[in-house]
Amino acid sequence: MASSRAHNLYRRRCDRESSLPRDSGGRLPMAARRGSLPPRGSGRHPTAARRGPRPPAPTPADRVPHELMVLSSALFDTLDEGEILSLAMDHIAAAGPYGAEAAYLEVDGDLVPSPRNGQVHALAVDRRVRELAGEDGPVTVPGRPWGRALGLRGLERLHGYLVVTSHSRPTDAERSLLATLVQHTAAALSVAFAHRHQREDALELHRLREERTALQGRLISVVAELEYQQAVHALLADVAASGGGEEALTRALHGLTGLPALVEDRFGRLRSWTGPDRPDPYPQPDPVRQDEMLSAVGRQAGPVRVKDRLVTLVRPQGEVLGVLALVDVRGEADEHTLRALEDGAASLAPELAHLRNLAEVESRLHRELADDLLAGTDEASAYARSEAVGHDLHRRHYVVVVQWSNRTADDSFAQTVGRAASAVGMHSLLTRRSDHVVLVADDRPHARALYEALARETGTRSGTIGVSSPCDSLDDIPHRYEEAQRALEVRRHSREHHGTTFFDELGLYRILGPGNDYRELETFVHEWLGPLIDYDSRHHTAMVETLSQYFDCGGNYDETAESLAIHRSTLRYRLQRIRNISGNDLANVEDRLNLQVATRVWKIVLGEQAGERHR
Repeated sequence: MASSRAHNLYRRRCDRESSLPRDSGGRLPMAARRGSLPPRGSGRHPTAARRGPRPPAPTPADRVPHELMVLSSALFDTLDEGEILSLAMDHIAAAGPYGAEAAYLEVDGDLVPSPRNGQVHALAVDRRVRELAGEDGPVTVPGRPWGRALGLRGLERLHGYLVVTSHSRPTDAERSLLATLVQHTAAALSVAFAHRHQREDALELHRLREERTALQGRLISVVAELEYQQAVHALLADVAASGGGEEALTRALHGLTGLPALVEDRFGRLRSWTGPDRPDPYPQPDPVRQDEMLSAVGRQAGPVRVKDRLVTLVRPQGEVLGVLALVDVRGEADEHTLRALEDGAASLAPELAHLRNLAEVESRLHRELADDLLAGTDEASAYARSEAVGHDLHRRHYVVVVQWSNRTADDSFAQTVGRAASAVGMHSLLTRRSDHVVLVADDRPHARALYEALARETGTRSGTIGVSSPCDSLDDIPHRYEEAQRALEVRRHSREHHGTTFFDELGLYRILGPGNDYRELETFVHEWLGPLIDYDSRHHTAMVETLSQYFDCGGNYDETAESLAIHRSTLRYRLQRIRNISGNDLANVEDRLNLQVATRVWKIVLGEQAGERHR
């Protein structure tokens, strides 16, 4: 690298000098020769510009050694290789009847011509010098009886060549002086090269020292980073192993980062918060937005910014069990904060997985006990098993049946019902059937609390809940289960399909339960609605349905017409036809009561197929 820089510097100098004007022999004029000495015979040189009496003029015998001494001093005063070659070429005549045809400097194994080289014989001279391969040798130049390429050698390498010609053959003394000049030039080049190498070595040493310092700094930073990460990982692992749970983890994370730390379950409900500015009350999650957020975060690696929070999922084996987050309103989190959050999620995963497994075991035990209670079971066994799962069966219980139109009664929906029940303070045993979920609750549910909680959980209000009358003993539970189902069915077939219905508030509908004699009910329905049912069957009309909606709307014409999506005049026509076909007067109190009961039995207990059996 050092020699490459020298090569480039010398080539730039060559390019600069090649643009200067030259004489007929291809040499630069004396005024353009940098660092040149006065020509022979001038009697003065740059170092002799002292004031005082002029010394006696030197004799010709003294002048040559004196000029060589001055030249030698000038050669060693410069550290530029190109300047040294130029000085030697300019003052070659100090050694005898010589002329400098060319000079070359060895750079990176290549002989670089001096810009002072003549142009007339350049190619021939250049080829001959390269053929010598580092040795001295004769050079033929037309018009010059004597010519020689002289190597400029240092102790360990060839520094270049000086090509010298003469109009006459030099004497031995002149050859000796030329050899001296060549030796001084080579020695000056050695000094210049050594100095350049020394300077470049010093620069390289400085660069290496700076690089070493930078590497040491990075190494120290990496070691400190690794130590910090190991300390964080060890701290969070210790917190997880200590059994402190989610609160211990959020405390540790808040202490490490200085940011509020929190844990939510996968549905967005808060489980733990450590740090300032906790929302009170904590916002209720929106199920649709929560699912969208989990999906968006799950598609990316590592923590993800969601508004003012850094969020990461706790999902051992791919299943999302919860959310760990830091509240970073000002965007202050650095890479250490992100790493601590990731380590926290990794430490929390086994804890949530363990809790999930415990919940599954508890849920299975609850479900098995609830199934046995609904089917009828031994009291002693039921009490013992309820104590094992932490449920008090000695209290008065209610059976609650839940059905939602847009949800199948699978494990996921059962868990949703269980969460909603817990959220409103219901202590219950839970199980599920093919189309509904059953709760055996230890207290009478609130009229709307469970329904509202489930509406928030599911994102829709299209659900129905039926509640039994109280169970005074465990033997009552199977019968109360039937009551809850009856309450749910009555609600589903009522004008307001969705909401909560209690069996003990059904009034007349309580006697229409499945325990009654269907034959008597069918007879009653046929007696009051038979003609209308037959008419609907023959003419594909909806007289019975019209009458049922009329009673459901309390005899209000406008509401009935709207519910049936017909015109008010059409409703009047149908009601008149009902009077004519059935032979009953809707204005008569007894007829009206019996017709209303008959439509309820037809719709809720027997269904439309009851009419088919009478045709």
